Amino acid sequence: MRSHLLNDATAEQYRRSVTEGVERVAAKLAATDRPFTGVTVDALSLRVDEIDLDQPLHDTAAVLDELEDVYLRDAVYFHHPRYLAHLNCPVVIPAVLGEAVLSAVNSSLDTWDQSAGGTLIERKLVDWTCARIGLGPAADGVFTSGGTQSNLQALLLAREEAKTDSVAKLRIFASEVSHFSVKKSAKLLGLGPDAVVSVPVDHDKRMQTVALARELERCTKDGLVPMAVVATGGTTDFGSIDPLPEIAGLCEQYGVWMHVDAAYGCGLLASLKYRDRIDGIERADSVTVDYHKSFFQPVSSSAVLVRDATTLRHATYHAEYLNPRRMVQERIPNQVDKSLQTTRRFDALKLWMTLRVMGADGIGELFDEVCDLAAEGGKLLAADPRFDVVVQPSLSTLVFRYIPAAVTDPAEIDRANLYARKALFASGDAVVAGTKVAGRHYLKFTLLNPETTTADIAAVLDLIAGHAEQYLGESLDRAS
Repeated sequence: MRSHLLNDATAEQYRRSVTEGVERVAAKLAATDRPFTGVTVDALSLRVDEIDLDQPLHDTAAVLDELEDVYLRDAVYFHHPRYLAHLNCPVVIPAVLGEAVLSAVNSSLDTWDQSAGGTLIERKLVDWTCARIGLGPAADGVFTSGGTQSNLQALLLAREEAKTDSVAKLRIFASEVSHFSVKKSAKLLGLGPDAVVSVPVDHDKRMQTVALARELERCTKDGLVPMAVVATGGTTDFGSIDPLPEIAGLCEQYGVWMHVDAAYGCGLLASLKYRDRIDGIERADSVTVDYHKSFFQPVSSSAVLVRDATTLRHATYHAEYLNPRRMVQERIPNQVDKSLQTTRRFDALKLWMTLRVMGADGIGELFDEVCDLAAEGGKLLAADPRFDVVVQPSLSTLVFRYIPAAVTDPAEIDRANLYARKALFASGDAVVAGTKVAGRHYLKFTLLNPETTTADIAAVLDLIAGHAEQYLGESLDRAS
């Protein structure tokens, strides 16, 4: 079994095995003509359940054949231009190369003696991102597993910086369309069930600063402690961007930690056309960025950044076997001193490779393309009487609802939209997402693929309308 260990003696076997796997995936990508096969849960579960993991195949080619049957054939392929569902981006080749390198070398980014150059590369990328945001010379941060962990760590720091002896008094303010991880983080941090105050949004799904000011004033009058305001730089459902400068002003007035969840909108940091849409982010105390959303990186690649590096001490613990205190005096950089994780992948390498091959402008151009595409898609929807559109896009998301001409019952329209989404997924012709707006079911395009065209959008809209009309016709037949 030692023949399977990657080392100097097996380097050639490693080259052959990985090459064979890459060739299989490349062939699959080249032949993929739709984002999904439409396989059912029961059918795929049956194939997976039949595999006996205690009986290895002992042959890479055979294993790849099996993998084709249980994964590659029926995977949801984000690179396809008609994958329009969630915040999943197609990935750039330099980042995939970085993934191959980091997996083989297998550095762990917790301590210097496990990563050396990897530590310095991650720190350089953190500094680069902080500079793009404009957080100032005292800024710092660390890579994380994703936006949920980044938000959790930011709110941990905010909790520790809050001036109170009673966590029961702490309050977090976030818009009613903010990410669910805000409430999840509050629970994990031991805050009460009323800790997160939901702030209303305006017609464009942006936090109402008048309402925020009212809530902050009420909080202080009631003897409670405003712990943090979470402003969103690109909401998951709508791509809406909260009014960051106004929120920053209120945070300064009340002495509240300002966190900006820019997991989605961080692509604007590289944008050549729309950078001003996220102005005000430079006034934040902490920022979440997900490179694996709008920087076209493979999952996972995220970071939490802070204006004041000293606040990261709240996540610092020392262990003699790992990062003893003396290392601080010896100026040995250990990333575990900043992180909620201990063992951690060298995910930063993917972004490093991307920047060194494409440059930030290359990333920005791709993100600008999808923002432009969303604007064109918004015009298509606005001109199509079959659909109702919620808001005009700020980033690359479109939320809409099929409205049949002859049906007025909102519940029946809900069912038609739900059916259309499920039928479209089952067909494999396209994948779209769904959400609720004011209690009603809506559909959602999240456009992160520059290869998607307005013709793709128009075609998928026709497919949605066709499925919805089929459902309504069958429903009418059943009723009669």
